[in-house]
Amino acid sequence: MVQVTLEFPETMFSALRQTPASFVREMRLASAVKWYELGQLSQSKAAEVAGVSRQEFLRSLERFNVSPFQVTPEELAEELTRE
Repeated sequence: MVQVTLEFPETMFSALRQTPASFVREMRLASAVKWYELGQLSQSKAAEVAGVSRQEFLRSLERFNVSPFQVTPEELAEELTRE
């Protein structure tokens, strides 16, 4: 595992009403959700990045208003017309 160090102003944690540890968890999850939404990560890899199970990651998508499906309506319609 690679460790990355980021610096933030101490006041940020109180403004967000989070401890540094809870902020890091939320930042990992938010990043993973966004990368999943952009199609850069699979569900499994995004869950790994977030440090949660795949089931927990899928439940988290609703909170971020992100669909668990990575197909466009057009792609889905095209797939339905195939035999």
